[in-house]
Amino acid sequence: MNFEYAIQYAQHRLEHELPSTLCYHSVGHTRDEVVPAVTRLARMEGVRGEPRKLLLTAAWFHDIGFIVQQPYHELISTRIIREVLPGFGYTPKQVEVVMWIILATILPQAPHTRLERIMVDADLDVLGSQDFVLRNQELRREMAQLGKEYSDESWYTSQIKFIQDHQYFTKSAHTLLDAQKLVNIAGLRRSLDSLSR
Repeated sequence: MNFEYAIQYAQHRLEHELPSTLCYHSVGHTRDEVVPAVTRLARMEGVRGEPRKLLLTAAWFHDIGFIVQQPYHELISTRIIREVLPGFGYTPKQVEVVMWIILATILPQAPHTRLERIMVDADLDVLGSQDFVLRNQELRREMAQLGKEYSDESWYTSQIKFIQDHQYFTKSAHTLLDAQKLVNIAGLRRSLDSLSR
């Protein structure tokens, strides 16, 4: 398994082929948010060796399907990994593990394995991040550019519901992110309340 070359391949394609309209699902989302979150959670959850490399492979490839289309991008991502990872020495079993980790990120999330639980928590690490407000604005802007526009009231209401309904799956993510997530929910509520003043 030539892990380093597989990662270089994914990073190159994300940097050069993602549409410029993706201000949330940009290369930065993968490189600066999800991969570091996966690394941190894997360390805290005691994942090492080959499982860690498969998890990081999934992290780097999980949104590569956006280079083709936004709807069902996870399915496109799995098609891409099935095409390219064997060329980097990944066995069929390793490719399958990466595939299921990526598919676990489809909303609503339903991870079944420890690696899947780490990945889905890392993908929504932003909900418990201090960067949440800025990233949430970028998500709204990206959705508007994709033709899904929301009024302020409907945006804040839907975001509050989404975050309140969301639960992290790993103990490590609960420890790291739950407190800030509550702060972020309170901030959304204040924004919603300010609309009626």
